[in-house]
Amino acid sequence: MTIDQTTDNRLRRYEDLRDLLPGPADPTPLVRVRRLPPPGTSLYLKLEWMSPFGSIKDRTAHYMLDGLEARGLVPGKVLVEPTSGNTGIALAALAVLAGTRLIATVPSGVPDEKKVLMRMLGAEVWETPDDLCPVDNPKDGAIALARALAASSDDYVMPNQYANPDNVRAHYETTGPEIWAQTEGEVEVFVAGLGTAGTLTGVGRYLKERNPAVRVVAVEPQPGHRLPGLKSLRESKQPEILDWSVIDEVVRVDDGPAYATTKALYRTEALMVGPSTGAVVRVALDLQGVTGMIVGISPDSGFKYTSYFAEILGDEGLPTV
Repeated sequence: MTIDQTTDNRLRRYEDLRDLLPGPADPTPLVRVRRLPPPGTSLYLKLEWMSPFGSIKDRTAHYMLDGLEARGLVPGKVLVEPTSGNTGIALAALAVLAGTRLIATVPSGVPDEKKVLMRMLGAEVWETPDDLCPVDNPKDGAIALARALAASSDDYVMPNQYANPDNVRAHYETTGPEIWAQTEGEVEVFVAGLGTAGTLTGVGRYLKERNPAVRVVAVEPQPGHRLPGLKSLRESKQPEILDWSVIDEVVRVDDGPAYATTKALYRTEALMVGPSTGAVVRVALDLQGVTGMIVGISPDSGFKYTSYFAEILGDEGLPTV
């Protein structure tokens, strides 16, 4: 029997793992949250953890690496990138397929699960304490280390998700069009976490070009938070790619309600999400005056946070006899 060695989306048969990356022709799912919202609220989550490397950062990493390759900056270079884990995992996986390698600088509080996955993919993981960077930005140590390393030798190249316009372009060209098509243009509110700002800026820009009335809500954690992937601008430098003109509202959320909502998503919706999804849903549920469709981003699954979840379960996590 002769096997046709070509990717076939219809058969869901792929010759390269990168063919599984989402886009308008093959979007990540949009799933309704049915039990948590009050009657009359239409809330959908875009499940970005259905991407091949497990998070919304698959899009960012793919676009940034393609951009570097188009400029001839990848061959013979080692990638260096600051990350809270998801971008690092995606870049490490794509580096394997591109025949290069990654050094990921991470805050010391990043979940062990993420660090293990990056190392399994062959990345070097350098943990950074908060006091490694200037006093005015006490949470940006990983960024400071990555920049210093990239500047130290021509052997390194830094994609820099916080300043790279390809991060925005990834979401303007894929995530935004997917949401518009999947909601048939009926999305009224878009809610996403504030991290690198690539998702908020790219999706927000696309949706507002289609309908200026779409309300874009940014979810910001409190200082000292434990919500990986999100940034408090009161303790971190503002990302260079953040475009405030497309953001209508910033809502701050505490860890407690975010984790409580995460647990509720597991137990009422069977949605096995990460804690930043809990923050997004908490904010979405608290919005006032919304009569139409709300779309929230679910950046990743809970599989990379089991050590965190074990702590919040406490005695509840013990077996019964």
